[in-house]
This record gives sequence, C-alpha cells and structure tokens, in this order.
Amino acid sequence: MTGMTSHARRPLLNRRLAEFGTTIFAEMSALALSTGSINLGQGFPDTDGPEEIREAAVRALRDGRGNQYPPGPGVPELRTAVAAHQKHRYGLSYDPDREVLVTAGATEAIAATLLALLEPGDEVIALEPYYDSYAACIAMAGGTRVPVTLRPHEGRFRLDLDELRDAVTDNTRLLLINTPHNPTGTVLTREELTEIARLAVERDLLVVTDEVYEHLVFDDAEHLPLASFPGMRGRTVTIGSAGKTFSFTGWKVGWITSTPDLVTAVRSAKQFLTYVSSGPFQYAVAEALTLPDSYFEDFRADMLAKRDLLSAGLADAGFEVFRPAGTYFVTTDIRPLGESDGFAFCRALPERAGVVAIPNAVFYDDREAGAPFVRFAFCKRTAVLEEAVTRLKAAW
Repeated sequence: MTGMTSHARRPLLNRRLAEFGTTIFAEMSALALSTGSINLGQGFPDTDGPEEIREAAVRALRDGRGNQYPPGPGVPELRTAVAAHQKHRYGLSYDPDREVLVTAGATEAIAATLLALLEPGDEVIALEPYYDSYAACIAMAGGTRVPVTLRPHEGRFRLDLDELRDAVTDNTRLLLINTPHNPTGTVLTREELTEIARLAVERDLLVVTDEVYEHLVFDDAEHLPLASFPGMRGRTVTIGSAGKTFSFTGWKVGWITSTPDLVTAVRSAKQFLTYVSSGPFQYAVAEALTLPDSYFEDFRADMLAKRDLLSAGLADAGFEVFRPAGTYFVTTDIRPLGESDGFAFCRALPERAGVVAIPNAVFYDDREAGAPFVRFAFCKRTAVLEEAVTRLKAAW
C-alpha cells in the first residue's frame, strides 16, 4: 500500500468548513427512521403538491422538454412566470431575460449569490438564528459572518434595529435578511423593513433577501419584499423557491430576481456550481406560478390550521410556544418542562415521546442564546400532527 505523503498531515476538509460537519437535519432524520418516530424536524411536507402540477412535470418529460440541458438562466417559460408573479403580487417589474435567474433550489441561490458578491474579509450581517447554509456559504466565500440576534419579546422574536445599525462597519458588504424567518416564524414588519432599507441606502450595502416562505404568512402579518422599498430595487437580490410554496421540495427549483448587473454576477458563480438543473420541473413550476390566487389562499389556510393544531398541542404538553406569524415551523421554549439543553432534549425526545424535533442552537453562533429553544415543523398531514400531539402530551 502506498504510504501517505506529508500533505496528509493537513486536515482533508477545507478549514473554512471544518466547524460545520454533518447537518443536524441528517442526524435527526436518521434518528426518526431508527426509532420509528414522527419526524417534525426536517421541513418537508409528507404529501405532494397539486396533482395538475405533478402531471405538468410528467408531460414535460414525455414531450422531451428539459430532458437535455435547459438554458443557463432557466427556461424562458419559468423566467417569464417568475417575473409575472413578482408583478402580480408585489408590483415589482423584472425583465425575464435579464433580471431573473433560475437556480437549483434556494440553497444554490444563496451559495451562488454569496460566492459571487463576497471577497475574503467582507462582513455579512445575518439575522440569528439563521438557516444553517448561510454560515457555510459565507465561510466558503471567505466572508465573515456577523450575527444580529432576534430575541423573544412578548410572544415573538424581534429584531433590535439599534443592534443592527451598530453591527455595520466599514467592512460590511451585505445584509442577509430572511423573512418570513426560519426558524423563529417572525415576519418583519413594514416599520422594520423601512429601517433596514434606510440603513442599506445610507451605508451603501447590498442586501440578499431569502423570501422562500413568502406565501406562508398568518394572522395580521403581511409579506413585503424589501426590493419594493425606496432605494432597494437596485441593491437587492431576492431569492424565491417553488419547494415551499408548491410542496415539491425534491424538485429543487429556485430563482433570484435583481438588476441585470447583480444577476450577471450571480450567474457567473452559479454556472460553475450546477450550471443547470431540474429541466422538466422548470416547465411544471412555470405552470404552478400561474395557479389562481385561490390556490395560495387555500394553501395558507391549510397551514394556518396545522399551525394552530400543533401550537395548541405543544402548549398543552407544557412547552412555551412562540406562535409563528409565517413559515411552517413553530419554535418552543423547553424550560417550562424543566429542561434547558435543546441538543440533549432533542436527542432524547424520540425514545421519550416518539417525536423528532430540531434544537435551535444549531442556528446560532452563540449556542447558549439558542440552548432552550426547539423547533417543530407542521407541514405534515393533520392525522400525523394529531398523533404527535398525543405522544407529546403523554410524555409529560
């Protein structure tokens, strides 16, 4: 056997990724399988989306549309549908040929955007807790993440605008904003977004907004794209996704909308990641985006009912519940149960209650700040949620 060279003394994994390891989602999903538990950890629906959209994908496959490499920016039908969606929903006008780019889900959109726009040493301000790929993508781009923590206050997680302003330095390149916010379920208000926009203009910052849960807002909350605020159209990269809206997460179809210069920059990085992806599914998603408003209203109403079912059940089981204004996740505080370590709690929960959840601490740089919080997903069939609630109540 050939001996190892001296180069092997250096760790094999790039040091920028050394802190991340295997995602908590993989660990908890494996635990759900091995214990036969109900998986309320990973955010994927347990039913498919609209039958007519699934059939649109089958039709595209049979007709030979997308079976070979689609165009680099995405198929024209989908880019046109994305532009029409932004115009219909928010009054934002985008040129489908120059200002829309299709990606392999929102995760690639985030990666390509950060790889394109960051230089080593650039600072990125992100709202903490944050989706775990944010930290990894910032690291891969050589950037420095600067968390601004959303903190619980009067039943919701709130952004401290003074803390956000104080976090900006001469090295800040961009703000990474997520609303509706995963994992807390917070939806940034018009007042908060106005101040974010004012700060971005004042300090000449780029802004990347992850808006994949745009159609899942509840109660009195409303989704307001940051690109629609004064001064923001020319400095914002908006990220959208079909997976969360149409319950086809495995298709991995996402997109960005922005200015021609920003889209060109992101495409320069994206072309060396996947180049293209999801050919037939792009045609199906183009049709999905033209569904009537009633589809989006019914989808939201269904998720609202499930939110209320799980939230009430968790409260009855003894958790403190932060009822989300958006997304399909609910964050809880486990301290009323006599617990304080979310990691230990979630690892024991399958054996104790037959349910899997995610410790929010994985979404924090400051693990102590997130230690008592645990996230549950409610994008599951009603019967599954009812069984999960029954199990959780019986465990305490």
